[in-house]
Amino acid sequence: MGATLSRYFDSSFTVTASKHLQDQYIKDIPFLKPVKGKQNFPCLKLMSSEKVDNDRRAMRWGLTCDKGECQERVSKNGKEVIEVCKFKPTIKQVEEKTQDSQSCHYYLQKYDALVSKHSLWNYHAFFQIMKFNKKLFEDYLDRKISVFDEAHKIEDQIIQFVGFDIFAGQVDECNLNSEKYNFTDLDSMIKLTDDIAYSYAKKIKDIKESPVFQNNPDYELITRLERRYDRAAQAKIDITSDKDNFVVNDPIKDLNGNFRTISVKPIDVSKFANTFFETDYQIFMSATIDKQSFCENMGLEKDDIAFVDTPKSPFPITHRTIDLLNIKRLSYGSTEDDELEVIKTIDRILDEHSTERGLILTSSIPRCQKILRYLSQKNTRRIRTCHSKNKDGKTQDEVISEHASDPTGVLLSSSLWEGVDLKDDLSRFQIIAKVPYPNYTEKRTKAKMNKFPSWYTSQTLTKLLQGFGRSIRSEDDWAKTYVLDTAVNNVFFKAQSMIPKAYYDVLGMENL
Repeated sequence: MGATLSRYFDSSFTVTASKHLQDQYIKDIPFLKPVKGKQNFPCLKLMSSEKVDNDRRAMRWGLTCDKGECQERVSKNGKEVIEVCKFKPTIKQVEEKTQDSQSCHYYLQKYDALVSKHSLWNYHAFFQIMKFNKKLFEDYLDRKISVFDEAHKIEDQIIQFVGFDIFAGQVDECNLNSEKYNFTDLDSMIKLTDDIAYSYAKKIKDIKESPVFQNNPDYELITRLERRYDRAAQAKIDITSDKDNFVVNDPIKDLNGNFRTISVKPIDVSKFANTFFETDYQIFMSATIDKQSFCENMGLEKDDIAFVDTPKSPFPITHRTIDLLNIKRLSYGSTEDDELEVIKTIDRILDEHSTERGLILTSSIPRCQKILRYLSQKNTRRIRTCHSKNKDGKTQDEVISEHASDPTGVLLSSSLWEGVDLKDDLSRFQIIAKVPYPNYTEKRTKAKMNKFPSWYTSQTLTKLLQGFGRSIRSEDDWAKTYVLDTAVNNVFFKAQSMIPKAYYDVLGMENL
């Protein structure tokens, strides 16, 4: 659908949520030129200094572009100058096809995408260029249409570019005493942000004026400090321009009660969204967005938006059945007996699907651990926990790859609600143990609910519906879904007007 519209308008950006989804696009729609992050490419400069002549070996050793310096400050004839990496081509060279054959792989693919009619981005890379590098690349950003895939994730992506995360390491580096600040007060956090910016500015000045720097300048250190100063200074400007729109989340502390990190985040991202939506037309694609809630969050006028709600799923209902078992209501106030009753039901379902692979989804890592603790021994052996970060250092893709080689393996996760493709025999059943409500203890969640009452329900519904789709990936694919938490009925009742029509048949809502 997105590719058809891109071709019709003859120039486009397509933006999706992950590298995994980019790979799917590249495979199916080759005219889209992808932009992937620096961590996906070997750094030719590091390879040269480490005398490594094999790309694959460089990647294995971690000699990637995100570790290299694309430009460095060096001293020439007693003057400080910026020296660009010799492997970095210019965008003009790529446009005119005059670049060196040994040019940096990362910039070749990025510039090739910018000079092409149709390019494919992840959200972070696209928002980065639209927010910070628009002037630098303005000659290459004039496209007719933007296609935003997985559009339900846009708010989470925008939040990464607004506000400020403060870490204990920064506070220590700036020689500040964290005990002097009130971590529940926005004005105090603005003061801390300002103090961090001032400290970095002073460090830069002192280092540049020191005899040690004059004799042996460390430009890499200066560049790093300037980047940190810029981030803190910009955060102060953003926050002070609209203090009522920012909230201080509770600080995260270590086991000894010492401060580790705190974040200041916007409640309403709508005023920042326009920065990223500048083509003549925008297409927002997702199986799980509601028009009213989406427009409200993105600052879009409902009358300017055409909403296409597919009346019926192309997948047969018999291939995607959902069984609402209503075992117990799980919440912060659930009894131990309620929790154990749900886990006993998971055990029974695993017995019924003893020869198949499957997926168990729940709301948090502690709940995953509890399920593992009380499952029967034979079913515990089938389980692989899979999170965005895993204790043994394995990536999510590596865990899923191991799962694919285990004929009766079951993935247990609080993070695989979306963005994972468990097609065909990778999963023939899935268990929703707990409804995935947003974390109500987070201050931003509370503030967002107060300002946008339907947002909490919309977020929960979106994640739930995304979870329903993890194991049914095509018309020929099939899997059975079990929902154990009775709270799902409350979600469906509150969210009746938000549920896409394609889910009406499996949820028994045809007559609504």
